[in-house]
Amino acid sequence: MRRVWILLIASFLYAETIDCTKVFEERKSELLKEIEKIDEARQSFEALQAATNTLFEKQKNALNEKESALVKTKEEILAKEKQITLMLEENKKLLAQIEAKKNDKLDETYIKMKDAAAAAIIEKLPVHEGAAILFGLPPKKLSQIMAKMDPQIASEITQSLKKGPPFIENNQTKE
Repeated sequence: MRRVWILLIASFLYAETIDCTKVFEERKSELLKEIEKIDEARQSFEALQAATNTLFEKQKNALNEKESALVKTKEEILAKEKQITLMLEENKKLLAQIEAKKNDKLDETYIKMKDAAAAAIIEKLPVHEGAAILFGLPPKKLSQIMAKMDPQIASEITQSLKKGPPFIENNQTKE
């Protein structure tokens, strides 16, 4: 009987061993399939990562190009701004010279004119313009012209002369 029990137990153990081997083989094939799936997923991820990195580099290069173009444009604008500022200053100087020459010529013209003729012209001008003309004349010529003018207009021009330049209508300052 012992032998029967031993035989029975041995056959049972052998049968269990065969079943375990089958289970291990099945599990092994399942694991190999899972490994293949994981490998495919890893390869897909690596391809996606490479494509993303390539796209990122392209965008970074495009951004760097735009940034350098903006810096270049900014430099050009600053250079033009400096050039315009210099031209503006030069134009102001030229305008001041032209204005000074104009006033000198105007003063010379009124100095050479007869007093009565100069007085008649200045009387017809607005007060601020008459004051501006008389301001540039020598005191002797100024007094001679004012002596020939209408007293009311001469008084208004005198008030304007007391306030001083700039001679703007109602003695407002230039802006």
